Amino acid sequence: MSKPNFDYILSELENKYRAEPDPWGLKPDCAVRDLKLIFPFYRYYFDVKVHLNQNQNADDLKNFIAISNHTGQIPLDALLICSAFALEFDKPIVLRPMIERFLNGLPFLGLWSAEGGAVLGDRQNCIELLKRGESVLVFPEGVSGIAKSTKNHYQLQKFTRGFVRMALTVKTPILPIAVIGAEEFYPFVYHSKLLPKIFKVPALPLSPNLIPLPSPVDIYIGELYQLPTNVNADSSDHEIDAIVHELEARVKKLTDEGLKNKRTIPKRGINIFKNITNQIVRVKK
Repeated sequence: MSKPNFDYILSELENKYRAEPDPWGLKPDCAVRDLKLIFPFYRYYFDVKVHLNQNQNADDLKNFIAISNHTGQIPLDALLICSAFALEFDKPIVLRPMIERFLNGLPFLGLWSAEGGAVLGDRQNCIELLKRGESVLVFPEGVSGIAKSTKNHYQLQKFTRGFVRMALTVKTPILPIAVIGAEEFYPFVYHSKLLPKIFKVPALPLSPNLIPLPSPVDIYIGELYQLPTNVNADSSDHEIDAIVHELEARVKKLTDEGLKNKRTIPKRGINIFKNITNQIVRVKK
């Protein structure tokens, strides 16, 4: 991917929010400023690659709920997914991540995330965003998805029902996504059950590396799932569970596909070395 046209992305965001400022605090200039800062890490440190299902047209991704596996101990997966939707398609797609109340309440991070488009992840916010034609990113596994010990890496945790009921309320399709490579940011992790209670945080991973390792990340985007017409937001848990299980299976399929083709840090290092060697040879010639 060549260097993005950040001026074009800014103009698209300004056009989108010109008629009415975003009630949740998104500021186009701040969002693009942050995207410029994130891009070097996105492109060169994590070497993100996006794989869009061949049956899914990017132009049809306009108003949807994106769901993904939750990986990496800290919410870098959300940051990379949202950056990918802004950077990788002909027209930038604004994806609003639903964040935990804990993060939203932090003085600096709360304001920074809001200006970049993040929203407190409660039911009413999500529904209002969808009614306004926005697209949102949710992690149906919740905190249990991101707070996994090493032995449980890439094992999907139980999906909650809330995202399906919200989608049914607004009749919005759901887009399954899988992130591969983020678990390797912190390959050796232990989760204490006591420490989060002491420090009053959702999770507190213990790892020998404080900075995430430069693991290459692949984002797999599936096909939009159209909701059945015979189910509504007030349907029984049994009926909702059938949809949840179908979507969970789709995310798992994407995850399994990604794991078969997973890039690793050593392989990436070899490829970088080969590319540098080829460049040196060309210069000498």
